[in-house]
Amino acid sequence: MDLSQDTRNILGLQLPTDPRWVNLAEKSMAEILTDHAWCEQKAATTCISLIQRYSDKEKMVAELSPIVTEEWGHFRLVLAELEKRNLALGKQRKDEYVNALLIFQKKGGHINDRFLDQMLTMALIEARSCERFKRLSEGLNDPYLQKFYRRFMESEAGHYTLFLELAETYIDKEKVRRRWKEWLDYEAGIIRNLEVRGDRIH
Repeated sequence: MDLSQDTRNILGLQLPTDPRWVNLAEKSMAEILTDHAWCEQKAATTCISLIQRYSDKEKMVAELSPIVTEEWGHFRLVLAELEKRNLALGKQRKDEYVNALLIFQKKGGHINDRFLDQMLTMALIEARSCERFKRLSEGLNDPYLQKFYRRFMESEAGHYTLFLELAETYIDKEKVRRRWKEWLDYEAGIIRNLEVRGDRIH
């Protein structure tokens, strides 16, 4: 996937990250690395939870199993980067962005509706993470960290599309597209209203 094109065209995101975020993040790399580590850890454990909850969906189980390994590998990579910089893994923080997304998920109704929203939530988190990693890979002044985040950017792009493809495997494609549009509009509102902070990935 060519991520040199406009992020909104590639990822579908309706609102780009505030340009000030990268400058703030560069001043808080210890906090960014800690938050990044926890994001990767949560991605791995969420995929495990999805496998447990929807074990009857064979394609999903087969596709998410290697993602668990990959996300945990990412956690270890970021943890190694912290250790290299003589930084300890800080405490996990409350993720305001993800919590706001969870509010939009359908909690009742048919199990397929809940499954769809869970897949789309994961797709959005991966898409926004990809966009943030792209900003870091292009905006940081440290060439090493630019390459470091380019690697994560490319990985997250693949994950984003996987969750959309899994949704379309089990749910009518038109329904997926309609709901995805609703999610994109909702996510733009979250980004618009969240405080711009340089100590977190989202």
